Amino acid sequence: MAVVERLEDILKKNNIQYKIVAHQEAYTAQEIAAAIHVPGKELAKVVMVKAKDRFVMTVMPASWRVDFKKLKEALNEKDLRLATEEEFKAMFPDCESGAEPPFGNLYHIDTYVDRSLAEDEHIFFNAGNHYETVEMRYKDYANIVKPRVAEFATHLH
Repeated sequence: MAVVERLEDILKKNNIQYKIVAHQEAYTAQEIAAAIHVPGKELAKVVMVKAKDRFVMTVMPASWRVDFKKLKEALNEKDLRLATEEEFKAMFPDCESGAEPPFGNLYHIDTYVDRSLAEDEHIFFNAGNHYETVEMRYKDYANIVKPRVAEFATHLH
């Protein structure tokens, strides 16, 4: 089952309002934001990091990047780096590479959301492919995923 079907199943079971927005194929978070005409701050992007022997899903606005000094503090980890796509792609067998939705709970992966994203009323994110995006209220997302919220991202200038 494709992850978009799993997402819809969870959202429907929890009576959550959402929209799936089809758009032209886009590969970067900023391209997706432009394709669906939303500010980069409202598009949640996933950045996978490796903390010693485990993977952590970090989620932040498209127009932000990981600040590893802050993330090390938030995770209480000294050994932290970007994970390579080769390392984590097998963890998301139902997703196109690079289009993972910010639902670490579906994959038994700890999920951390940057506080800046938690301030948004609505968020948009990849639906597991490069041509569909899900829109939903952040509050509903947080209730399902139960991410840890911390400050670990920095706005791109």
